[in-house]
Amino acid sequence: MRNQLNVDWSTLPIPIDDGTLKHLQGKKLPEIKLNATDGAEIDLSLLKGLTVVYAYPRTGRPDEPVLGGWDVIPGARGCTPQSCAFRDHFTELTNAGVDRIFGLSTQDTPYQQEAVKRLALPFALLSDDCLVFSGTLQLPIFHIQGLTLLKRFTMIIRDGTVVKVFYPVFPPDQNAAEVVNWLHMNLS
Repeated sequence: MRNQLNVDWSTLPIPIDDGTLKHLQGKKLPEIKLNATDGAEIDLSLLKGLTVVYAYPRTGRPDEPVLGGWDVIPGARGCTPQSCAFRDHFTELTNAGVDRIFGLSTQDTPYQQEAVKRLALPFALLSDDCLVFSGTLQLPIFHIQGLTLLKRFTMIIRDGTVVKVFYPVFPPDQNAAEVVNWLHMNLS
């Protein structure tokens, strides 16, 4: 069984900013419903207040092998550490004014529900398994072993409009703290 939390980030390739998310800053999100692990359908464009959405390629499971070539894809590794960091910073994020937090991937809801339970996440994960949200917003993706996966990024959304995008995100386990710091510096 591999350890998903203790990752030596210095051994992994660092993702670069390829500019594919510059168009999101200031964008009103489209009306698209995403299935959530708590059974709800979430339309990010209709949510009032401050929402944080971190997008990640895919959570693995401790009893399954890593996809072949996974660790050579810049930014692919680290979905579990990123999710756990948002879990661990949940109170800080809500104290900084965040009304809701979601993780987003192209994995289906049943797969994501296992991760929510195993990682004890205090927030839902959203599924874009049909790639409607990703395609409409032209989100950065990559392909591996027949899977279409999101590259890692985080959006801060206010009343359905993207006010900040973190991209690329590396190392993933520091992303939640980076979001907390940005909120304190820009929205306090």
